[in-house]
Amino acid sequence: MAMTLFSCRAGRLTLPEPGFALVSREDGGNLVVWPARPVWERSELTAAELAGWSYLVAAVGHAMLTVLPQLEGGCLNYWEAGNWALNDAADPPGRKDPRRHRNVHLHLLGRSPTATAPTHRFGEAPVFPQFAERLTWSAGFGRLEPAECVAIVTETERRLREYYQVPAADLSPWHPCPKCGYPIVGNAAS
Repeated sequence: MAMTLFSCRAGRLTLPEPGFALVSREDGGNLVVWPARPVWERSELTAAELAGWSYLVAAVGHAMLTVLPQLEGGCLNYWEAGNWALNDAADPPGRKDPRRHRNVHLHLLGRSPTATAPTHRFGEAPVFPQFAERLTWSAGFGRLEPAECVAIVTETERRLREYYQVPAADLSPWHPCPKCGYPIVGNAAS
């Protein structure tokens, strides 16, 4: 399961599992934003849910562009995902109904001018693996590091409160994990 770095009434921010980042940290990084409730298609969100999720996505994007040195002079791609769940080889095997099996989430893909991976060259469309290649394709891509994620979460929270006027009560508390250093949701132990 992906690590939840931040959550609020509008949704949650996760770090891909090791070996599942679609862009390495050096080439720009990859984070994922989920709406507050599972939906198969973004049009299933209410107006308030869609607006809140959009604020969260925009705040995370702003944070990545603001705090990650590898994105200096770069940009982001926002990729709505959930398609692999529909592959005939995905569990359960066979044809699937998108309304029952797809869960919308948005990948934020950092695009660095200094990217070295041929699949993520700056100024080109990103390349994604086929379903059958998903377990090996990004195995060597490093995830964003704990300090980078703390900086992103700190800036995301600030942006939500100050720019989008999201009430503090709508934001879940978080703190750096004393063991791994990544942000985790919840109150710090006393």
